Amino acid sequence: MFIECYQNNGIPYLRLVRSVRRPMKKDPSKYTSYKVTELSIGPLSRFDDGKPDYVQRLKQSFKDGKPLIATLQKYVNQPTVPQTHGIEAGTDLFSSFAHPRYCATILLDTLFRELGLTELFHSIKHATKIQYPLADYARLLVFDRILNPASKMATVSDNTEFMKPIIIKDPYEYHVYDALDVIYKYRLQILRRLHSSITKHIHRDMSLLYYDVTNFYFEIGQPDDDEYDEEGQFLQKGLRKKGVSKENRKLPLVQMSLFLDNSGLPVSINLFPGNTLDHATAVPSYESTVQKLGVDQRFIFIADRGICQGPIICRLADTGNGYIMSKSIRKSGKTIKKWILDTDGYIPIGDDFRYKAQTVEISVKDTNGNVRKLKQKLVCYWSRRFYKREAAEHQSFLAFIEKLKTSPERFRVTKTQVQSIHRFIRKEIINTENGEVLDSRKLMSLIDEEKLEEYTGLMGYYMIATSELDMDPLEVIDKYHGLSRIENQFEEMKGPLDARPMHVRTPQHIYAHLLICMIALLMIRMIQRKYVQKNPPSKTDKRNWTYGLTGTRVQRALQRWKAIPVGEDVYWLADVDNPDLAAILQSFSITLPPKQYSYGELRRMKNNIDIF
Repeated sequence: MFIECYQNNGIPYLRLVRSVRRPMKKDPSKYTSYKVTELSIGPLSRFDDGKPDYVQRLKQSFKDGKPLIATLQKYVNQPTVPQTHGIEAGTDLFSSFAHPRYCATILLDTLFRELGLTELFHSIKHATKIQYPLADYARLLVFDRILNPASKMATVSDNTEFMKPIIIKDPYEYHVYDALDVIYKYRLQILRRLHSSITKHIHRDMSLLYYDVTNFYFEIGQPDDDEYDEEGQFLQKGLRKKGVSKENRKLPLVQMSLFLDNSGLPVSINLFPGNTLDHATAVPSYESTVQKLGVDQRFIFIADRGICQGPIICRLADTGNGYIMSKSIRKSGKTIKKWILDTDGYIPIGDDFRYKAQTVEISVKDTNGNVRKLKQKLVCYWSRRFYKREAAEHQSFLAFIEKLKTSPERFRVTKTQVQSIHRFIRKEIINTENGEVLDSRKLMSLIDEEKLEEYTGLMGYYMIATSELDMDPLEVIDKYHGLSRIENQFEEMKGPLDARPMHVRTPQHIYAHLLICMIALLMIRMIQRKYVQKNPPSKTDKRNWTYGLTGTRVQRALQRWKAIPVGEDVYWLADVDNPDLAAILQSFSITLPPKQYSYGELRRMKNNIDIF
């Protein structure tokens, strides 16, 4: 092993790597070398002592067994082949190259099967007369997304990185794209199978259905063109369009909606062009996925204020379901704002929280534009924690306003600054045509004190609208706060599962790719769920389903579980004593005594794993 300094976005980073040799695929008599990262140390600037030749001195100190960085000490003089301490070694132990391969398929294969996907893909292959191993391609795409997220062709290359290659008899690697087409075509059947399997085994809780929208950017120059027929008639919008990026990227986007059940398990996804407004996704997502899953219980739809619009409210009312959605206070009418700021009716809970509620009649438009009147409960609360957060977010802006009021002679206000404070200035005096610089001394009389007072007075308040007229306000608040779970799903997809940047471009392949990511996420959630069952949280722990191992820790633990071939179908298992991996294995009642394992033993082990 040796230390390497490399550039990441122009910034020098340090890492510990080792060189590995293995036979070439085309000619096994020849060998190729590649580097494997053992430890990402961090940016060079964090460790550099300012003296000359730090990197060279660090490399030499590691060779001498006395590394300058303490965390490298445990990697000094590590053996490159498995040791036989206390265990009888096989005859081929030291004749094999130590090339560890992923062993987590022991668990992932069982998860994939118990979710009903192995059987489903086999039945699709049989019904459609597909010649390539469809189920194996689906397994490879999902497993590699968990263990080593990469492009589709890189995923196929990773086939040999597993203890036993997942795809055995298929020389044509481009079948991976054919598999994506099939996954897209049968997307609804896949979602149905996942839903029915989870419902059957763990009685899925769909009483609360969380919904949110995120987007994924594409590093391409131009958005997709809309499609027209030969006569110039519009057919459909292009999928990758420029819109409002959740990550402030000025690139073409794809909008993805996600439903989540009350246990924190993904239910379904749907895709929309990148310039689709969030509220416009709710009804199509509900009708194209959830409504077709055959959910046989009444549920409460929970979403953020960007979704709280008439069409989805009417659709839920028509199907006998309910909703809990946040509602913008600042965009509400004067009557609602007056009710919120009126101190009468609030029920305090200590000094840091108070709430009140009222039932109102609202007028909303359904998908056909028809105006309908419905009853709605409004729950408003004030939280000191929320107030402090809002005050901190607006601190610099409010400081600017205060200085402008007290010392206007110190400022000259540009057009950009005028735009940021226009809501607090009498609009009839602002020159919006030429954007000329205004003398700040003239602005004191322009500040609308009433609007500014209202703006600051509403800090710390939050409002929730619900169809559940008889539900206790505190229960409404508690159920709404569960929406934070769905943000974690997006973080996991964009983080450890590397959902983007995407290396596919057609709408069909983009959907299939994100569905694969959703399946991978679901499998990680199932592992977390099992961990929580064996390691229940304390009564005071409010993390609920996220208690224990994060998705990143689950991924890293599974990545460490490697099998080292030491003979024909004989393996050593590496890193099974890693704390996180050991906890996961223990959760599934998998015991691995320190010995060599035959492939047959490892296969039989899968049959005894209790997934649910």
